[in-house]
Amino acid sequence: MDTATVRLLTADDANQYRRVRLQALREHPEAFGSAAEDFAAQPLSDVADRLRSQSERFSLFGAFDGTELIGLVGFGRDGGLKVRHRGGVYQMYVTPEQRGKGLGWLLLEHAVVYARPLPGLEEINLAVTVGNEPARRLYERYGFVFSHREPRYIKIGSSYYDIDWMTLRLQNGSAE
Repeated sequence: MDTATVRLLTADDANQYRRVRLQALREHPEAFGSAAEDFAAQPLSDVADRLRSQSERFSLFGAFDGTELIGLVGFGRDGGLKVRHRGGVYQMYVTPEQRGKGLGWLLLEHAVVYARPLPGLEEINLAVTVGNEPARRLYERYGFVFSHREPRYIKIGSSYYDIDWMTLRLQNGSAE
């Protein structure tokens, strides 16, 4: 994808972020732990505040085609001493009309490049819903490996969805 740019989202992006995040949650409820109904109920001011207060514990990036938000990826890290060696990729999403153009790789690369130099970070984890083969292939091509499966992790109505956890191990700020 030659025309897309990726950058940290700001409070000024709250409207676009809300639109794209709701699209993701509605289009693929089985792929996210958050529910569209919960997110839609949040005041826009709360969404803007969250984007305003980003740090290594919560960083959300957007891919833009010009000024239009077309993809999302987040990185997070717990601050506790015993778990600071681990971080996570979350909210990965590319709008349907932009899929198949390499934008997923660009977003994932941006999140990993951002995370690599963080002091003490040894691995990056992510979850993928079992059956989401395009996402799994992307993560495997990037170097993430299967860690374990959590059965019935997501429940929508009477349907359950398993997720697979995947890990990218880092060594001195680079992939092993």
